[in-house]
Amino acid sequence: MVITIRFDRFGDPEVLEKQEIALPAPGRGEVLLRHTAIGLNFFDIYQRSGLYPLPLPSGLGAEAAGVIEALGNGVDSFAVGDRVAYCTAPVGAYSEARLIPAACLIKLPAAIDDQTAAAMMLKGLTAHYLLRRTYRISAGETILFHAAAGGVGLIACQWASHLGATVIGTVGSRQKAELARAHGCNHPILYREEDFTRRLRALTEGAGVPVVYDSIGKDTFEKSLDCLRPFGLMVSFGNASGVVPPVPVGLLADKGSLYLTRPSLFTHAQEPGYLAGAAAELFDLVSRGIIKIEVNQTYSLGDIAQAHRDLEARKTTGSTVILP
Repeated sequence: MVITIRFDRFGDPEVLEKQEIALPAPGRGEVLLRHTAIGLNFFDIYQRSGLYPLPLPSGLGAEAAGVIEALGNGVDSFAVGDRVAYCTAPVGAYSEARLIPAACLIKLPAAIDDQTAAAMMLKGLTAHYLLRRTYRISAGETILFHAAAGGVGLIACQWASHLGATVIGTVGSRQKAELARAHGCNHPILYREEDFTRRLRALTEGAGVPVVYDSIGKDTFEKSLDCLRPFGLMVSFGNASGVVPPVPVGLLADKGSLYLTRPSLFTHAQEPGYLAGAAAELFDLVSRGIIKIEVNQTYSLGDIAQAHRDLEARKTTGSTVILP
């Protein structure tokens, strides 16, 4: 028997229930994976609340690290005892162990410990597709990254800085401003104390930036458009403050012939070889200390509701890991 977290209705964190289940032997193409660390992401909240609805009842969580305990037929790329991680599997990471398709797994190098892996797979690969594919950052550019002290933000600030960019980032407190600054954010802006658009325009001498990365959503979207230079790209990849209202297409013309995109890691992951290549690049930067992964909160699996409450209230910084 293993402990797992499931829910049968959408709602607040209290809908998450701890259950004991029995796992069968892995089927063809599957492995039995014993989790050692589980990642917590805002995407989990979107699914739990019903913003991104799942068929119910359901498990939750799409990111974790662990050790393979058994192999199903047809699995020849892994062995029992291999340390692996994943971030694009079907939901169900909130569990002591699970059956999972082997195709979702990535082997972990010795230099990456399990908690670091669980903290960085989804966030790090999100940073990869944002900075390396959605808009390919070049040295000398200035960018705006919202939630610069969050899990994706801290990784993205370090990565963009490594690529030679100047990073402007929004944060919610002075503590978060210092954290973001220590991780490559050149100009943290306290969005509760000053207008981030006005401050960005001053920092760029009125020019604006070529790209804005926004996971906040409703509260920052339109003002972010005013941060862009003509032909700039607005990258909306999250809804922490709520869903962005419908956007009149003409608004993009009025504000400078702007581009707007809503990318997803799961689309990139469908491209053969993408996950392995992107993970190798991420692992290399982390192993060399160029990107430091901050696991600033840990919770037990039994405290998952509190972990969700703290993440929603923006009480967390960096990455949060659940220990099964």
